[in-house]
Amino acid sequence: MFKRKNTGQRVTSAFVALLLPIWVSIAHADAKMAVGEVFRDCPTCPEMVVIPSGSFNMGSNNGYKDEQPVHRVTLEKPFAIGKTEVTQIQWRAVMQDQWRTIRGKDPSYFTSYGGDCPVEQVSWNDVQIFIQKLNAKNRKQYRLPSEAEWEYACRAGGQSQYCGSEDADSVAWYGASADTQGNSDKSPHPVATKQANAFGLYDMSGNVREWVGNCYHESYKGAPTDGDVWQKDGKTRVLRGGSWFNSAQLVRATKRFKDAPAFRSKFDGFRLVRMLP
Repeated sequence: MFKRKNTGQRVTSAFVALLLPIWVSIAHADAKMAVGEVFRDCPTCPEMVVIPSGSFNMGSNNGYKDEQPVHRVTLEKPFAIGKTEVTQIQWRAVMQDQWRTIRGKDPSYFTSYGGDCPVEQVSWNDVQIFIQKLNAKNRKQYRLPSEAEWEYACRAGGQSQYCGSEDADSVAWYGASADTQGNSDKSPHPVATKQANAFGLYDMSGNVREWVGNCYHESYKGAPTDGDVWQKDGKTRVLRGGSWFNSAQLVRATKRFKDAPAFRSKFDGFRLVRMLP
């Protein structure tokens, strides 16, 4: 009996000794991540880009009323954000077993357009399930970006009308609505097929609207100045970036959308933030 106990202790100790360098190495790798570094936590995880801390003027006094007033926001810590929107392949890798029992193997309307297209027809609530499962799988802290983090990453140190350019055609798939002319041909497109912004991020304007963590407020009066998620009653959530359907006016860097957290649409997807040590 005592021998069995001691043997178990020795095995456990040896197992911990074997894994400890791996855990330390992973933590050390996170701590050393440099601004602009691109990394991936697993083969099917989204690629993430390390974004620097900094300040910017959020909103527009020339846009819609809910884009006002322009206010100064300071993000004190670097963070990592998805290089692209989450793709159908990445969604399936995390959610396929559960989702098959709910709505088929992929929630997207445009499944025949290829797995590198952004996942769509996902609600804010669906995304929370995806995040929980991804965090459990990788033991990391993924979440939706705050609205301020999203716009800061979109602007990438500039003040362009779109996320990375003054020209919508160079950075965005947009314009399928009947009263506008654009380039999307009435569908989303594989991610990272347009020009990236200065931070190396793709499709922040157009392709699919992107859920963020914030509740919707009618204006920025009283908005946090530290970039945190701005909560309310949870009845409506914010989406940013516009989609393949929207006009050029609606894929601007400062344009805001809102929908109920249970709402699903072929215009809507998301990208993730991962917290850094």
